[in-house]
Amino acid sequence: MTEQGLIELGQEAIWLVVTVSLPVLLVGLAVGVTIALLQALTQIQEITLVFVPKIIAMFLALFLFLPAMMGSLVLFTREMLGRMVAGG
Repeated sequence: MTEQGLIELGQEAIWLVVTVSLPVLLVGLAVGVTIALLQALTQIQEITLVFVPKIIAMFLALFLFLPAMMGSLVLFTREMLGRMVAGG
């Protein structure tokens, strides 16, 4: 494999990681901001209050988006195996 091919492979892998993790991270961000806003409005300054709802929401998002994530990962793996068999 050439140097350019390795760079492209690295770029594809990084982009895959970003696209696969983005839905779960966005859900965590949205829940965190919402709870922070509620804390600011009610003046409840408990730091640990954010963690439980955020973890639950992220697990639910992971459960929802897992089939699409796995589809992307399987497609990428098949492409990589196809490149290995084809010789580059």
